[in-house]
Amino acid sequence: MPPRKIIIDTDPGQDDAVAILLALASPEEIEVLGITCVAGNVPLALTSKNARVVCELAGKPDVPVFAGCDRPLGRDLVTAEHVHGKTGLDGPNLPDPVMALAEGHAVDFIIEQLRAHPPGTVTLCPLGPLTNIATALQKAPDIADRIEEIVLMGGAYFEVGNVTPTAEFNIYVDPEAADIVFKSGTPIVVMPLDVTHKALVTRPRNDAFRALATPVGRAVAQMTDFFERFDKEKYGSDGAPLHDPCVTAYLIRPDLFTGRHVNVGIETQGALTLGMTVADWWGVTDRTPNALFVGDLDADGFFDLLTERLGRL
Repeated sequence: MPPRKIIIDTDPGQDDAVAILLALASPEEIEVLGITCVAGNVPLALTSKNARVVCELAGKPDVPVFAGCDRPLGRDLVTAEHVHGKTGLDGPNLPDPVMALAEGHAVDFIIEQLRAHPPGTVTLCPLGPLTNIATALQKAPDIADRIEEIVLMGGAYFEVGNVTPTAEFNIYVDPEAADIVFKSGTPIVVMPLDVTHKALVTRPRNDAFRALATPVGRAVAQMTDFFERFDKEKYGSDGAPLHDPCVTAYLIRPDLFTGRHVNVGIETQGALTLGMTVADWWGVTDRTPNALFVGDLDADGFFDLLTERLGRL
């Protein structure tokens, strides 16, 4: 089977970086057509810089990286330096990128790639707020039927919220964009907090990254050392959840994940619930299912895959 063609839409972010590294280390399963950046964890200037830093760390400076939307569709930008540090990639001391940003806007690249490839052959992998994806769908409605699948990290249901009591960060930053994406009719797979909070970087798992004794292995260990301080204090867990790599791991080993095909709606008005992903997990409404909402994973299998692939870089 030929590798799956994907576009990674991202706001790096340490866990975004690991997701990108996993994709770039897996050319048999994944062909990365390009990386599109969006404002989210940190502002756009930093996310578009960080994506290039990660490509160079992986030894893949030929992957085109595009800058996209610098703010949500209709709101002020909310960022998360309190989690990811002032650069978004705090932890390792990585050099500034040599590679330049690709010319053009990320949204235009997404549209061009979907139109250039046969329908149903390009998957979009958003790891941050959905602003770029929604803007592309608004600008070029014809692409909705050309997307093979959207596999995204965002939302929560049983795990409720991580930025408000009811909302996960990526959806909360731009709920209107998320609403557009979930109503697009495109096949969607959701990696919510319900599953990502089970992908915990415990000390032995982080030691395995460090034991790779490579620049990538050391950098990943230093990244997770940095951002686990926040999650351990917040959740009282044994380690930090690796949210975004669940997206790329799913593309490689979908058998590691289980979920339900349900209706997911986005709350865009609620005073207490803005940005909530309302998943009809128990099928109590007549709303048509629009997403595979993932709820569990084989954590040991996930980290075995991640460690083995990172060791290739």
